[in-house]
Amino acid sequence: MSFLDKLFNKGPKPIIAKSRTGNLDILRANKAGPASPGAVKKPDVFYVTASVELGNTTTKCVVMATNLNTSESYLLNKTVKMTRDIRPPKANEEVFGKTVWGIELSKEAVAEMIKDTVLEALRKANVDKEEDLDFVVRSTGVTAGFATAEEAGKLVIALADGCLDAGIPPRKMSPAMSTSQLPDRLQKYSLLDNVMFDGAVVSVIPPQGKEAVANEMEGELVTAGIKLGAKWTEVDYRNPCVSLDFGSTLAGRIVNDNQPYANTVGNFLGLAGVISDSLARGSGEVDKEGGAALDLYTDKLVKKGDKKKAQANAEEVHKLIDIRKVPLDVDRFGTVPLNPKAAADAGTTLIGCDVGTNGDKLPDLMDLGGKIYERDGLPTLLSTMDYVSAKIVSRCLDIAFEENVITEGSALGITGRAGVTGRKPELILDYAKDKFDKVVFVEDGLALGSAIMARCMNSMGTQKNPIGGCQGQRCILGKRMKMQGSKFAK
Repeated sequence: MSFLDKLFNKGPKPIIAKSRTGNLDILRANKAGPASPGAVKKPDVFYVTASVELGNTTTKCVVMATNLNTSESYLLNKTVKMTRDIRPPKANEEVFGKTVWGIELSKEAVAEMIKDTVLEALRKANVDKEEDLDFVVRSTGVTAGFATAEEAGKLVIALADGCLDAGIPPRKMSPAMSTSQLPDRLQKYSLLDNVMFDGAVVSVIPPQGKEAVANEMEGELVTAGIKLGAKWTEVDYRNPCVSLDFGSTLAGRIVNDNQPYANTVGNFLGLAGVISDSLARGSGEVDKEGGAALDLYTDKLVKKGDKKKAQANAEEVHKLIDIRKVPLDVDRFGTVPLNPKAAADAGTTLIGCDVGTNGDKLPDLMDLGGKIYERDGLPTLLSTMDYVSAKIVSRCLDIAFEENVITEGSALGITGRAGVTGRKPELILDYAKDKFDKVVFVEDGLALGSAIMARCMNSMGTQKNPIGGCQGQRCILGKRMKMQGSKFAK
């Protein structure tokens, strides 16, 4: 830090990887640089994916195009709808779950919402689902309203039905078995003939054995997405690493530095953005049933908040927030279904965030939000939310360090609406700067994770610019081939 920075108390600035927009026709028209003087310039090849996500607060379809030579991804379109607007289940439809806010879900209602969202996103991106689209990955952050971890699978099936109803061919939602099953333009970029997809996503394998927590896939995707998003920055966000996703619910992983595949040694779960949503609902400025902090948030308002009061308010809020290592005698924590024994057997430490017991004190948070709003005003209430999120990060990570599950040299990645908006990156970095040498904030980590998972499924790595593997090291292709006993391994 420079002398002037110290003089004016300025810390390091957060590194934020923002989605870079692009137009597919323009991207394809741009020519790649020649390999040697006088060589003919050739167009780059782009892998086009759609990430379809049903979350507790928002439902998204994010269309991405990834340059297979550089691993740089471009946002073609992001269509966002509010999950609260999903139609109610009809009398003859089975309700198989609900969002953290109690919105009931049926397979048919979910499929309709997904169909409309996918078609709108593809139309706005000017992407033809037959000619241009290569792969669709479905994911969900809605795990809190299910009775068991296994029931989340019904929602994933409903997402697939919606994609099929939108006209997405089934072959574009499952991995190819060989390069011959891929379009001609992609075949030379796939290594399927050398290594098979064995479940590892960006060189991390999920916990082994019985599913331990309902948001396991969400944690997998956000970790992968932060790795991809970090490619737009100078941060080498590869193994070992820690990821935290602040959607409505909390997700993320702690990953060690084993090779060729790292292990998931920690998992975050529970409540996140709904904490700020509850404070916002208490203000009366948003609907008390379906309102969200997103409905209020503007950077201009946050800057007007009284920081000293906001920090004190956050301490008061945190008296209602329970953050700890998940005990072995519960089957749900922070409303998320889990199996602590299965996690322990897999060597995975579960760290959860709750408000009371399974969110039963969220109404108290609404009351507190109302008091802060009346006493200090809306700008300070919004600023309070920033301090609340930052303190959730610090408490979660403090427990992880106490449990000794964070590998030395780990990079930290943050994503999600309640982690990257307002002053949250600045406040989180202030805590993390002495504990992590590398910290990166990434927009749309879940969607980016879907884009990179689609590549992993079809073995489309970039050996010269790897996303997987360990920090500072080369591509792990050779080690994977050796492990799998590939005939091409040396």
